[in-house]
Amino acid sequence: MRYVIVTLISIIFMLSAAPAFSYGRGAVDVEIISDRGDEFSVMLFKDFETGCTHVIKRYLEAKRGKNYSVVIRNNMPERIGVVITVDGRNIITGKKSFLKNNEMMYIVGPYGYTRLEGWRTDEDTVHRFYFTDIRDSYAVRTFGDSSAMGVIAVAVFREKERPLVLYESQRNGRAQAAPQSPGKGELKRDSDSAGTGFGDEKYSPVTKVEFEPEGSPYEKILIKYEWREVLCRKGLLQCRPEERRRLWDEGEYAPYPPGYVHR
Repeated sequence: MRYVIVTLISIIFMLSAAPAFSYGRGAVDVEIISDRGDEFSVMLFKDFETGCTHVIKRYLEAKRGKNYSVVIRNNMPERIGVVITVDGRNIITGKKSFLKNNEMMYIVGPYGYTRLEGWRTDEDTVHRFYFTDIRDSYAVRTFGDSSAMGVIAVAVFREKERPLVLYESQRNGRAQAAPQSPGKGELKRDSDSAGTGFGDEKYSPVTKVEFEPEGSPYEKILIKYEWREVLCRKGLLQCRPEERRRLWDEGEYAPYPPGYVHR
C-alpha cells in the first residue's frame, strides 16, 4: 500500500543562511531560522542509536514573539519523507503525533532543501510559527495538549521503492485542515515554558505524490526550545550577571570595611 503524502512544490530552494549543524549519520540537517535567515542558538544534548534509528537531541534558545521556520536539508541521493511535529502536533494535520510512518509528511527530493513556515490549514495556506508563552501556544489553546510542549521533532523516513518518475496525483478537493476547535484539558507544564503560536496566514501551495515509507524512521532530530532564562537555570548556557560599571553603578552609601564590628 502506498501513502498519499503532501510535498512542497514552490518553496524548495537553495538557502543562503549559515551552514546547518550536522551530527551522526548526517542524512538530514535541520535548522530553526528566523525570517531574516539567522539561526537561533543551538546546543547539542545527546546523540545515540536506538534500534535502526539514529536519534539526535538538541536544545535551542527561543526568543519571544519571533517567527521561525523549520528548514530541512536532505543530504542523500534519494527522496525522503519527513514527519514534522511542533509541541507534539503534526504540522500538516494538527493531530497528536507519535512520529509514525502512517502520518502525513512532507517529501524532500534528493539533495533538496525545503523551508516549512507554519501550521498547514489547506493546500495553499499555512499559519506562521512563532515563539510564545505556553498558554498562547496552538497545542494548548486548540487541543489543551501540553504533553510535548516545547519540542520540535523531525522523523526521517526512507522510501521502500524509489521510482525513476514521480507520479503526481490529481488534486481531490482541499487538503485536510488542521483542526481549530477549542481543546479541553488541563495545563500540566510550568507556565515559564516556551510554546509555538498559530500566527499570520501565508500562501504556501502543495501537491500530493505517492510515497511508501519504511516502517521505522532512519533518523530522528528532536529540538527542545526554551527561553534564555530557563537555559541559564539549567546550566546549558553560561549566563554571567551583568557587570557593574565603575562611577555609574556604585552603591548609594559607603560600605563597612572588612571585619568591622558594629557597636
